[in-house]
Amino acid sequence: MSAQMTGAKMVVQALIDQGVDTVFGYPGGAVLPIYDEIFQQNSIKHVLVRHEQGAIHAAEGYARSTGKVGVALVTSGPGATNAVTGLTDALMDSIPLVVFSGQVPTFMIGSDAFQEADTVGITRPCTKHNWLVKDTAALSGTIHEAFHVAASGRPGPVLIDVPKDVQFASAKYTGPKAMTSHYQPQVKGDIEGITDLVAAIEKAKKPIFYTGGGVINSGPAASQLLRELVEATGFPITSTLMGLGAYPASGDKWLGMLGMHGLYEANMAMHDCDLMINIGARFDDRITGRIDAFSPKSKKVHIDIDPSSINKVIQTDIAIIGDVGHVLEDVLKVWKSRGRKTEREALAGWWDQIGEWRKVNCLAYAQEGNTIRPQYALERLEALTKDRKDRFICTEVGQHQMWAAQFMGFDDPNHWMTSGGLGTMGYGFPASIGVQLAHPDALVINVAGEASWLMNMQEMGTAVQYRLPVKQFILNNERLGMVRQWQELLHGERYSSSWSEALPDFVKLAEAFGAKGIQCHDPADLDDAIMEMLNHDGPVIFDCLVEKHENCFPMIPSGKAHNEMLLGEAETQGVIDSKGSVLV
Repeated sequence: MSAQMTGAKMVVQALIDQGVDTVFGYPGGAVLPIYDEIFQQNSIKHVLVRHEQGAIHAAEGYARSTGKVGVALVTSGPGATNAVTGLTDALMDSIPLVVFSGQVPTFMIGSDAFQEADTVGITRPCTKHNWLVKDTAALSGTIHEAFHVAASGRPGPVLIDVPKDVQFASAKYTGPKAMTSHYQPQVKGDIEGITDLVAAIEKAKKPIFYTGGGVINSGPAASQLLRELVEATGFPITSTLMGLGAYPASGDKWLGMLGMHGLYEANMAMHDCDLMINIGARFDDRITGRIDAFSPKSKKVHIDIDPSSINKVIQTDIAIIGDVGHVLEDVLKVWKSRGRKTEREALAGWWDQIGEWRKVNCLAYAQEGNTIRPQYALERLEALTKDRKDRFICTEVGQHQMWAAQFMGFDDPNHWMTSGGLGTMGYGFPASIGVQLAHPDALVINVAGEASWLMNMQEMGTAVQYRLPVKQFILNNERLGMVRQWQELLHGERYSSSWSEALPDFVKLAEAFGAKGIQCHDPADLDDAIMEMLNHDGPVIFDCLVEKHENCFPMIPSGKAHNEMLLGEAETQGVIDSKGSVLV
């Protein structure tokens, strides 16, 4: 297509040509020409959120659950600055987004005009790339380039700042087929490095696969190739928070999540392994613990599409830059061509050791009395929903997030949406809205804490307006749970500002928005209450009153190594000694 049109129409036409079906946004003066064009077409659904942060998180949920680029539209000034938290969240977790922000007319830029902000300057550190488009003739090409940059290489958010006069002016529109880009990230891994990795696989006696969100970002084929490699080699596999679902939690090679609140067997295996193969993870501090004590005996391999991640935190012995799917395909080919060799006898001994670690029931807790323990609430939610193939779980950030990762299992990629790198309270609710819009017939549940959920509670208006049956499963301990836990363990039990004394009645709040509210405080009633939530055909706020002072274990204290875990009730049951040896 090559026709004269206004800049505002270009935005809409480019979105249509890019296959976009949903845009999350909030109007304002600087984007009214674009909103006028949205009004005059039927190809794209616009979702009116209640806050720009909600728009970005909803676009993240849409992107994470579909593998497509999420799109948001905000106005100038506070509209753009309200989007900064979501942009940073998407950058940290490698979520592909294209965000459009309005800007004052070009001739007013720098004059401190009404609702003017240096959006490109403000968002430069929290986007993969951004553009200020001052010429309508350059707008369509910039939009197509933005989608390419957002989705290629290591995915991430990009922003296009569009002054109002550029939206009104006319120029020739160019379609995506005419776009050529200088940004062409390397996707094929170096065959020499791949051969070195295969040689290490053949000789490893205590190997482990350590996987991250990069496997999911690479697409479904990468997850399938990972599963094939794990089953073929018989190696154990663990994952970061962001990588859950790339390998099935029901698989017998699965050790569970590793890291600060990871499972005992996963962390001990990481500490004692002799070959650690990092696939699409970035060695963040919640995983590594004390860097000088991280996996001290292992040969370290890192597969990542982002060259800047290599040797950034942990020095590696073999580095392979490339897309996970392409690299895993070549690893399998080379390994098979060399005879599918592994150290089988040593590997059997390694699994015996892992079996000993598994005997430590590191998630042990006792559901006693009339108070619901949060672990029990999530165990029951898992039991009552795990057979639903169309189940998507989002979370807010805090203790509930870690318990959800520990007690809920994911057998498929793109079904787990959470804020990993930035740890953004308020993420889960709007993300669940984005997921539900992408999957209208699916069961979408946001596991929340009451404090985190209140950060973006206004999005109940969005859920009700669009008749989205999202379920908000709130573990209400009337505390900032993770803050309170750290204050108990590390700050002498000085609970400084870690709870609110003015929480709403969540049932009445739901009803005020026109949604359904359910409250449960008795373990005996929990299953029936969860089923009531699941069977309701509209949005639900489920207020689950749980034990107020529960701590989330296991836990690697800050500055400690993987074999220095706090195990909570597993420890008090006397099943391990001070050196981590199993006594049972």
